[in-house]
Amino acid sequence: MKSFFSKFKEGLKKSTPTFYKAFGKVGGLFSGKTIDADTLDELEEALYMADFGVETTEEILGAIREAYRENKELRGQEAAQIGTHVLESVLEGSEGRIEPGAHKPEVIALIGVNGSGKTTTTAKLAHLFKEDGLKPLVGACDTFRAAANEQVRTWCERLDVELVASQHGADSAAVAYDAYAAAKSRGADVLILDTAGRLHNKANLMKELQKIRRVLQKHDEAAPHHSWLVIDGSIGSNSIEQARVFHEAFGLTGIIVTKLDGTSRGGALVGIYRELKLPIYFVGLGEQPEDFQPFSIHHYTHALFGVED
Repeated sequence: MKSFFSKFKEGLKKSTPTFYKAFGKVGGLFSGKTIDADTLDELEEALYMADFGVETTEEILGAIREAYRENKELRGQEAAQIGTHVLESVLEGSEGRIEPGAHKPEVIALIGVNGSGKTTTTAKLAHLFKEDGLKPLVGACDTFRAAANEQVRTWCERLDVELVASQHGADSAAVAYDAYAAAKSRGADVLILDTAGRLHNKANLMKELQKIRRVLQKHDEAAPHHSWLVIDGSIGSNSIEQARVFHEAFGLTGIIVTKLDGTSRGGALVGIYRELKLPIYFVGLGEQPEDFQPFSIHHYTHALFGVED
């Protein structure tokens, strides 16, 4: 079985094709050959194309160019190591970690627009907790999207995860209330709520999310204990604005980035962290449950720059 580092590396090769095209060839950043001014220009273009943003791009380039001025024999792997260290510094503190136990159940509300992978992420997250020896329960609170209940039910059955759901068009807050009661009575450690991604307009969606919060607080005034935005990695820098809007309206506590194995731009999560300082809890690098894993700064930076573990 491949290590998660290998999967991360393969996923990022797909997610940042411009990056790898620029530096995967002979004389490129990931080779053992010396770099030159053209290589640095290609690096700048690739960083922007991968949606790292101006600030992060300038910091990475500045450190590598300084090293190049001091040593014209600077090799590609040495430059890659410099880029890795700069990016690790930028992302310091970004790894989200959850240790259920402070509350029982620990309530996690997953938030995000339709198409972000939120519903499948809900089931995969529950599966991950189950693999860690915890008892999860899923609440299907996206009652407005016709296929959402069926989708999450199929995943929960496949992964043998308990589910509380209602019919299409039901009151999503009522489902959240019932799901909490069920989690409490069944001794669940974690309750994961798949919330609506779209209503008639943004204001209605935010009101619905706030209603879910109010209903949960009838059970536990601190609930939901975690509010995580699920972001589709393929939308690049647009994810920053999406995160800002949800954060202002609902008060996010973390991020999950999905679809990093597709046509995504692997640098977007850096911009989200720099902008909002929201920890990144999990990333999705494929369709299988095991491709969904906790975010690792080390794996991310090393895989991105082609630096072997």
